[in-house]
Amino acid sequence: MSEGKDIQNIIVTGKSGAGKQPRIDVLVNEFGLTQLSTGNIFREYVGAFDSSGFQGDLEPFYEAEKDTFVPDEVMEAAIREQLPDLEEVRPVLLGLKAKYFMNSGRFVPNHSTNELFAEYFSKGGYKGFVLDGYPRTPDQAGFLLELCREKGTKVDLVVLVNNADKLIIERTMGRRICPSCKKVYHTEFKPSKDHVHCDECGTELIQRADDTADKIQMRLAEYYDKVIPTLDILEKESIPVVTVEGNLEVFTEENVRRSVMEKIKPVLG
Repeated sequence: MSEGKDIQNIIVTGKSGAGKQPRIDVLVNEFGLTQLSTGNIFREYVGAFDSSGFQGDLEPFYEAEKDTFVPDEVMEAAIREQLPDLEEVRPVLLGLKAKYFMNSGRFVPNHSTNELFAEYFSKGGYKGFVLDGYPRTPDQAGFLLELCREKGTKVDLVVLVNNADKLIIERTMGRRICPSCKKVYHTEFKPSKDHVHCDECGTELIQRADDTADKIQMRLAEYYDKVIPTLDILEKESIPVVTVEGNLEVFTEENVRRSVMEKIKPVLG
């Protein structure tokens, strides 16, 4: 683990499939940070909801004309009524909100993403994280900056992983995920030992349903439309944005580590 100034939070961003995870791994190992992924946050809260046993239609909990949920106390009362022995209602309530969007197929609005993120961010005292997948919109960036000011923390650095669109499409279509421990592999660049099962837990690897050419193109369009303006907001707050290459001629853990640390050390002092 690297010594030096106390790092509170680092954002890692870039196009979907640019190669963020290996760079996140470097930051986690070098600075003792914890990865905070919005995808994992949603899955965790949905898991809490699913395991609670709550039954019923979720539509009444969302006021479509206002584009928001009914008040939390209304939702909590409904959950308590059906599950009177539930010890912690908050994770189930948040899981209900995440589940609603999962079932409806709708884009998760900023206010719901911000709420789920803030709840999870608070578990670590609002510091000690590599933020992955958040913020992705200007609204989320503003929310994060205000939250950090309110809680007396900060974002030290943004690491932008750069990669060409063509290479991203090739890379993403070869990505494989462990559904159990979430470890990420690649059929060419980072295969598991037997190319079938996870090295860590032995679970058979899967390809994500949205790792198709059409879905990748949609995510690339979202990057140019939303993430670039988000970076502008962060830079205006004097947060350094360091670009690291997502495509290395020789892909090894040491080369990835060196390519990241050589870029960020001068910025962090």
